[in-house]
Amino acid sequence: MKSKTKWTDKMPPLIQHDGPKTSLLLRSPGRFGLGQVPKNRAPDQTTRMVCGFCSTGCSLNVHIKDDEAVNITPDSEYPVNIGMACPKGWEALEPLKADDRATAPLLRKNRGSEREEVSWGDAMHHFQERFKAIQVEHGDESVAFISTGQIVTEEMAYLGALAKFGMGMKHGDGNTRQCMATAVVAYKQSFGFDAPPYTYKDFEKSDVIVLIGSNLCITHPIMWQRVEQNKLNPEVVVIDPRNTETAVAGTQHYPIMPKSDLIFFYGIAHILIRNGWVDEQFIQSHTSEYEGFSSHVEQFTPELVEQQSGISVNKLEKLAVTIHQGKNVSFWWTMGVNQGHEATRTAQSIINLALMTGNIGREGTGANSITGQCNAMGSRLFSNTTSLLGGHDFTKADDRAKVAGILEIDESRIPDEPSLAYDQIIQGIHDGKIKGLWVIATNGAHSWIHQDRYNEAMKKLDFLVVQDMYANTESALDADLILPAAGWGEKDGVFINSERRIGLVKKVALAPGLALSDFNIFKLVAHYWGCGEMFSKWGTPEEVFQILTEISRGQPCDISGIRDYKMLDEMKGIQWPCTDADVAELASDNERRLFANRIFYHPDGKAKFLYSDPAPVAELTNAEYPFILLTGRGSSAQWHTQTRTKKSAILRKLYPESIYVEIHPEDAVALGVRSNEVIRISSRRATVEATAYISSSVQAGQLFMPMHYAKANRLTHSSFDPYSRQPNYKHCAVKIFI
Repeated sequence: MKSKTKWTDKMPPLIQHDGPKTSLLLRSPGRFGLGQVPKNRAPDQTTRMVCGFCSTGCSLNVHIKDDEAVNITPDSEYPVNIGMACPKGWEALEPLKADDRATAPLLRKNRGSEREEVSWGDAMHHFQERFKAIQVEHGDESVAFISTGQIVTEEMAYLGALAKFGMGMKHGDGNTRQCMATAVVAYKQSFGFDAPPYTYKDFEKSDVIVLIGSNLCITHPIMWQRVEQNKLNPEVVVIDPRNTETAVAGTQHYPIMPKSDLIFFYGIAHILIRNGWVDEQFIQSHTSEYEGFSSHVEQFTPELVEQQSGISVNKLEKLAVTIHQGKNVSFWWTMGVNQGHEATRTAQSIINLALMTGNIGREGTGANSITGQCNAMGSRLFSNTTSLLGGHDFTKADDRAKVAGILEIDESRIPDEPSLAYDQIIQGIHDGKIKGLWVIATNGAHSWIHQDRYNEAMKKLDFLVVQDMYANTESALDADLILPAAGWGEKDGVFINSERRIGLVKKVALAPGLALSDFNIFKLVAHYWGCGEMFSKWGTPEEVFQILTEISRGQPCDISGIRDYKMLDEMKGIQWPCTDADVAELASDNERRLFANRIFYHPDGKAKFLYSDPAPVAELTNAEYPFILLTGRGSSAQWHTQTRTKKSAILRKLYPESIYVEIHPEDAVALGVRSNEVIRISSRRATVEATAYISSSVQAGQLFMPMHYAKANRLTHSSFDPYSRQPNYKHCAVKIFI
């Protein structure tokens, strides 16, 4: 919907608009940061900025002509992508140009009525009036927010501080719960802090690369290019139920049964210990709880593991030999591990393999979680959801006092316990405890597990606000109030990628109509809520970044040595930690890994072995529902719910328009399914139609459906890892109808 209003008559007096030709790059004066192009800037120029899609964090050169961002090329000097870009990166400007952008606030004044275009002043009046009324009637905990890994770090911090310290919300979580919560908890418990230890250069320095639940070729193609640049002729081991593109490209493939990962890795540990293929000196000096772990895995004999995982004893022994003979072994995992019913212990079983063989802290090694969203790492450290700002702990008085002192706020405003997790917020809505919800830059009505139940929850709310680039996402269609937001390339800030590199995002385009950056929307909310004075020093994203650097001081993620955005730009991104003492090293080494000193973040300086008995999946197959449904990424040209990628005509040509399901040839023959035939797939929750794609990439008895299509999550089952609360998207029982 195109706005019919003008800035001059629809904006609150706090905001002034500079006009379509003067709002671009480099400078952001004014209280609400609506910047101007410097008048002495050359007519045409190129500027470097970090991509806004996945966690790889590629740098793109944005080419500007006549004050308009017109083209993109990959940055050949940036240490992440070294001149490469995936299809999404090449098309990153296209979502900004879409003709269905949200351009003005839209308000539904009564249930069942049509939404009407309103001014920002009216939108903010209704926002604060409705949410405050809910809090008065039902208590502060009756209002919550669900955020994202897609907005810049400064916006995440502003939202988290505003909601929890200013508005009195206790509960708020991010959609990173869907992708990275397992890795966060696993690292915290094992290392003492959420600390992915690697740098991408490790892909090029390993002689054995073990990829677990990761189709790297498709999901992170630039990282796969780093593997291809490895001159050591490495063994590339792929552990995945599917014969993915990565499995085909690797040197060893272990097609384990879905969700047998934990037993599988305990079995590998059993063989390594049995044969004495462990680093006793490293274990003794730098780890704890090894004796208990060693005793625990005695029961996971190769014969038992073969029975449970489907991998023969000979192949299990071969993998153990491969790990033992490797000089620099790196273990990498992503959603195939994280999205599971016992995901945290599975991730820790991988960490345990790295620890027991001493493969950590050296080049080409590590227990390495690959992140999903562009700024999931920023969310993990600075969103103020699960952790207090800067990786601090809500439950620790010293941490609350430190943050309160830096922010100059009353310490009592900081909750003394963390928020409910995403699934618990949804359950709270079903239980009638949460009545108002603010959703920012995420599309849970498409992406959340057991989709129909999520949508039922949204209809139970008294007030639902969705803040997004588009007013027509599945989530936005249910909203009582839509706040139109700027996207990547229309704002300033930083993203933090998988290897902990902080990279700069710049404003190279003007958001359409009345849309504002999320940062400026949060400023408006603070003003209308009456807590704007609390954020008087949060004038621009860069000012907030400098506040965050101070909050991080003394933490494992200390970035107090980063002076400003200019330093980030000149250094081509900087990995945390970066203290003043680290700055001198950056010129010679800007690809750093953690734990080279063998000191971890637990009080004793040691990493901890953690383990549990395996648990059965929540939903077993049976005679009625005989197939296991797996979900995941389908194409390097698709991204999450396709909210942005489907705006590009080029990207749409690179993947099927309609949802499809992969089925093994034997199952197709047995059921009489023909290629490209539309079939029905049913779980205990719903039935959907999809096009059959007959392929041996899945095993008999298993199906695969890409998660980019909304229908997929009508089928998935609501089960969660008990430690991380991450959903198990990777296993549910289904049947097929012709």
